Amino acid sequence: MKMGKDGQASVDLTPDPLTAVSPLDGRYAGQAHGLRPYFSEYALIRYRLKVEVEWLVALSDEPAIAECQRLSDEEAAALRSWVETLSVEAARSVKQREAVTRHDVKAVEYELRAQVEALGRADLAPFVHFACTSEDINNVSHALMLRDGLEHVWRPAAEELIGQIREMAGRLADQPMLAHTHGQPASPTTLGKELAIFVHRLERQLRQVRGAEYLAKFSGAVGNYNAHLSAYPDFDWPAFSKRFLEGFGLTQNVLTTQIESHDYMAEIFHALARFNTLLISYDQDMWSYVSRGYFSQKLLPGEVGSSTMPHKVNPIDFENSEANAGLANAVLGHLAAKLPISRMQRDLSDSSALRNVGVGVGYSLLAVRSALAGTRKVEANPRRLEEDLDGEWAVLGEAVQTVLRKAGHHDAYERLKAATQNREFSQASFTAMLDELDLPDADRARLRAMAPKDYVGVAAELARAISAR
Repeated sequence: MKMGKDGQASVDLTPDPLTAVSPLDGRYAGQAHGLRPYFSEYALIRYRLKVEVEWLVALSDEPAIAECQRLSDEEAAALRSWVETLSVEAARSVKQREAVTRHDVKAVEYELRAQVEALGRADLAPFVHFACTSEDINNVSHALMLRDGLEHVWRPAAEELIGQIREMAGRLADQPMLAHTHGQPASPTTLGKELAIFVHRLERQLRQVRGAEYLAKFSGAVGNYNAHLSAYPDFDWPAFSKRFLEGFGLTQNVLTTQIESHDYMAEIFHALARFNTLLISYDQDMWSYVSRGYFSQKLLPGEVGSSTMPHKVNPIDFENSEANAGLANAVLGHLAAKLPISRMQRDLSDSSALRNVGVGVGYSLLAVRSALAGTRKVEANPRRLEEDLDGEWAVLGEAVQTVLRKAGHHDAYERLKAATQNREFSQASFTAMLDELDLPDADRARLRAMAPKDYVGVAAELARAISAR
């Protein structure tokens, strides 16, 4: 590739997944493209137009705003249809206006004015963007974009992942597995129960995302309805704005500066970040289980695990998920810390930051979908699981010392420590030890019949309880 004097490539780099700077629009475009209707520049323009149109319709429907003559049902429907089916070319028209106005929301206002005039309703042009500050339009738009993007794209993917883990937890509820605490062999559990833990934890964070309250304001330049009251001093603007916002399914924030304070966004981003953090923990555990051979992986036809070692099947989906969840948290963490802070009645830093909400959600979506792909590829390997259990009879020392305590032995722990710690301890060693201990016959017989694979407590029941929810 030839480079010009300014270091720029001399070839045509028209926007394309191969030439994109962000992996969200490049390598991962196929996975992230579903977010474009909610977080792109086009989406922001369309949502702004939607808010402006609904504000005009609301004003025209209010008898107290007599000078704003009512839009007919057909006219209102035409404006709404124009927004819902807004073409990319129409959005480009707004950007062309912005090149002149140097103000993105004013460009939206002028575009809507032109559309209203094209309907033959030039009389309504003065009421487009009536008494609004740009942030009245913006904060409602961003609330709707975030809500719709999570609801229609991110949340279904998260629910699908949880559902896949839940199904696997139920299927493997009875599969014994050697647990590891501090990386060392520990009391056995079941593979299904360990997976059920992640279902339980991820669901809790998902409920917080699902139950989030989306706040908005529509109260003018500094949140006091100054302009509104200068034109219609006897009208109840706060109540009118409340009804308007509730029409979008939003909750009115009654006390703000020029901007909605973004506290609710921080709450949502923190919930998303917690979900991502749990996902990283899941990814790392699954990676470890694959590494130990507890899970085997299915390769797709033609898939290669390593460029030089033909035997390898790498757990790349869990690794990709971990990386993207970390990137998501870096963005979402910054947004949660930055957005609630604004100098005095406002500064513009939130505006630039908000344009990256889709980046944070996008990387989280990639993480979820990569984890889902990895989960679908794995199959439990009972032989390997049983092999590890059969090699660790020492884990039954916990059971024996607990029964000894019940029998009144003060040195129960110390005796089992001496018998099992840092030494070979086989099934034969276990049986010989039981024969030497002063135990009631019933307890001795019950312990003698036990193997590491049986020492799992109520793990299977716990897993089935989660899988049945």
